[in-house]
Amino acid sequence: MSGLRDVFVAFHSACKCPVSLWREDAAGIACLAHDGDVTPDVPPPGVRAATATEWKSRGGDARLVAPVEGVSGTWLVVGPHKGARAQLDAFIELLTPVVRQSMSATKELEQAARELAERYEEINLLYTINEILGRTVALDEAAQIILRELLDTVGARRGALLVHDIAGAQLVAVATAGIDDRELPPIPLDDPRSVAGRVFTSHQALIAGRDKPGSESEGPVRRGEMLAVPILWTAPGGGDQPPLGVVVLSDRKARTPFSAGDQKLVTAVATQIGTAIQNARLVRDSLLQERLQHEMALAHDLQMKMLPDPSIVAPIAEVGARVAPAEDVGGDFYNLFRLGPNRSGAMVGDVSSHGYRAALIMALAMSAATIHAPRTADPGEVLQLMFAALDEELERTEMYLSVFYGVVDRRAQTLRWANAGHPHAFIVDEDGEAERLPALDPPLGMGETFPRSKTRPWGSGKHLLLLFTDGISDARDRKDRRFGEEMVLELVRKHRKRAVDEIVDEVFGAVAKHVGRVPSRDDRTLLILRS
Repeated sequence: MSGLRDVFVAFHSACKCPVSLWREDAAGIACLAHDGDVTPDVPPPGVRAATATEWKSRGGDARLVAPVEGVSGTWLVVGPHKGARAQLDAFIELLTPVVRQSMSATKELEQAARELAERYEEINLLYTINEILGRTVALDEAAQIILRELLDTVGARRGALLVHDIAGAQLVAVATAGIDDRELPPIPLDDPRSVAGRVFTSHQALIAGRDKPGSESEGPVRRGEMLAVPILWTAPGGGDQPPLGVVVLSDRKARTPFSAGDQKLVTAVATQIGTAIQNARLVRDSLLQERLQHEMALAHDLQMKMLPDPSIVAPIAEVGARVAPAEDVGGDFYNLFRLGPNRSGAMVGDVSSHGYRAALIMALAMSAATIHAPRTADPGEVLQLMFAALDEELERTEMYLSVFYGVVDRRAQTLRWANAGHPHAFIVDEDGEAERLPALDPPLGMGETFPRSKTRPWGSGKHLLLLFTDGISDARDRKDRRFGEEMVLELVRKHRKRAVDEIVDEVFGAVAKHVGRVPSRDDRTLLILRS
């Protein structure tokens, strides 16, 4: 009451009138506040008996004793003072609201202190659980400790922390107390008698009394009344999300019912657990994503290393080639073969679709081509042998492969080629005229006919063999306009006198400018050979 004493001292100094506040309790009447340095031990006459304002006047000095309205057993005393009754009444009227407000504030503080003391264990539990969850992202490491702390605070002997198993549509225990883990089977969500199932489905906590029938699967964890609370979490953007599980407690030590306070406490703990579970899942997903990205980057590097260096056919031929997968890995590829002192082979393939499944077919095709191309000078036979190696896998995956393979014989001045469904294969001559090398047979995996070979003249140093996949001609800008096959041919005609790797750079640069930031829909491959 130090604040009230300061008021009384200021009042006495200003009005030259003593003032004190008295209160009666079981121990007797005591002074709560006064304007002096020493607390008086004996109350002024009339305090105990005063049920209304009491006026005392003696020898010119007057004292007024008045009960504080709204605060039973409390009296305000002003005087002795030489003033008249009206002046002391004014003093009482002035001081009473101040006293009442001060005592009300003190009472609220005392009540808050009592409540804080009463809820100390619960508050301490929340801090403890927060520390436990803060030290680990693995719920399995923390669940048993959290459940044990919760049971001790609430005063229950049995409990379980159940997590939703999406695949099995059931609740599975990740921690139990008072029972053996093996005693509590998964609890099906479609069991109409399951208390935990109802709580999970309704998102509402429930206190199931002794007389409420329960599920047989919950039998091990239930004895008498049971408290079940959903484990919820809130997304960063707000709004409740589907429950993650349920906390169940039963078998109170004091045999008393669970209270609303118990339910509120367990709900607060369940919210902490829900946040921890979701954080753990986010961390796990992040780690998996990071690992996947790392593995896909390795796969990309490996796939790029499978593609031969264009210098493998030098000096017989000059080759510029590039593959740009739509994802980390893809189904486009090229292959080059040095087949003797005057012959070089060039192959471009495009596996249907893209991504890792196409990349697997691409790897098999590259391997088969590397094995069979050096064994025969007939491109059609090479494609036949490749198809035999890939047939079973293509059928199983329901995929197919368009592929062009040509062998340039610089001495004989010929190009011998086979085309299994590849649409973009051309000869560009020294005047810029482009001749399409048509697909003679369907893609590998789409028919039973064997690829055939065809031969045409080749001008050494004059002709360009141009091969590209539809990922280049079908490249789209933000208005969904195609880059187009004719644009590729126009660029090659324009730059045909330059080094072939420079022509490849020009085409890829033009495609990149055309599409801007639009994501690639398909793998892009371009190969140009001059021999």
